[in-house]
Amino acid sequence: MGVLIKPIEKYYEELEDEVRGALDDCINKLVKIKESGGNIVVATGSGPNIHEGVTTLIAELIKKGVIDGVITSSAVIAHELAGTLDRVKRVDGKKLGLSTDFLPRGDVFEFTQMTAEEIEKLEREMVIDKELIKKGENLEGDIIIKAAGNVAYPMGLRTERISREILSVSLAYGLPFELVAGFGCDQRTMLGIGAEKNIPVMVSVPQLIGGGTVGLSIGDSISISERCMRIALLLEKADAVIESAVALTQEIHDGPFECYTGHGIWPNWDGYRTYSLKEKVLVRIDLDVNLKDAWIKEREGGMVQKSINMGKPKTKVLGVPFRMEMSGFARLEQSVPIVGDIGVIWPIMAWKICEALNISLDFISYPQESEEGKKMREWIVENVKPFDKETFLEKTKNGLPIIREGRK
Repeated sequence: MGVLIKPIEKYYEELEDEVRGALDDCINKLVKIKESGGNIVVATGSGPNIHEGVTTLIAELIKKGVIDGVITSSAVIAHELAGTLDRVKRVDGKKLGLSTDFLPRGDVFEFTQMTAEEIEKLEREMVIDKELIKKGENLEGDIIIKAAGNVAYPMGLRTERISREILSVSLAYGLPFELVAGFGCDQRTMLGIGAEKNIPVMVSVPQLIGGGTVGLSIGDSISISERCMRIALLLEKADAVIESAVALTQEIHDGPFECYTGHGIWPNWDGYRTYSLKEKVLVRIDLDVNLKDAWIKEREGGMVQKSINMGKPKTKVLGVPFRMEMSGFARLEQSVPIVGDIGVIWPIMAWKICEALNISLDFISYPQESEEGKKMREWIVENVKPFDKETFLEKTKNGLPIIREGRK
């Protein structure tokens, strides 16, 4: 997909002065980190990051050497396994003769829009109910683009089933599901390019919930303790962490092996390897103004730290609805809050960072509601392919033993 700069320049010019200033500060810090050979890790949420093309952009930034690790959700993993975004037809499930006991709210049933060749390939893996598909084709319904797989037939079911096969390989080699899955994923996904470039893509413990059987398979692949330690080692190497529309980041700010804002004092005491967020740059892109309010109150009077020192609830002391991740974020000296739409902020940030580093991008995201964003979503549907089992089997036979022996 061609990269159009003029729309991005327009997004930048239209930012509020305060937001533009925070973004400029963030970009300058990240450029300096990369110029000095440092590492940047991204923590993403699910829905918005998929729909706005941000996960696809992050994959491009991994490919170009800008992003050095990802912490994400099991839902994102499920969507990337199915091709990130796909086109589905939504019909009345009752007219298909399906029981309303298991249909989602509104009794809607979805069909992945697939070519005859794609269905034929999928038939080599599983039995396809072609009669059901034919019934769906004959019913009226809306055709939309949405996060891939999910509850659409047959790709949603296929993603659930293939995750158990990936899990069995993960258990055999003692490796995280995300790494093993990457060997069969499109390299325009974070999973695919992460496996290719030896860049960790890990699901955080709070984000294991979601993605159906995919989430269960991720959770079953390695222990919670190993998952936390792998994430700790990833964050230890990071000079900057970008949080992108993600909740429940307390594992980052207050994780079991983090010492500056968290509980790492006791594991360190008992001989575990720990790390510190002290002096690390922490950028958060979020629409929640309360996050910035808490950040400002900490800068003006140290109110977050004072509430901790006094042992009092932060919500009452600060007078704002308080999410747990605000605590560590607000107290970190190098944190930068950017109150804005990730669909707008990410393309600006990627463009300016890569321009400063003289890196040429082959893909960039745009806000999904813009004309460029609509074309981008169509491009993702057409070009980012689902998990390929044949590729997976070919690569895992030769690649995984080597990775296991090297303790990747």
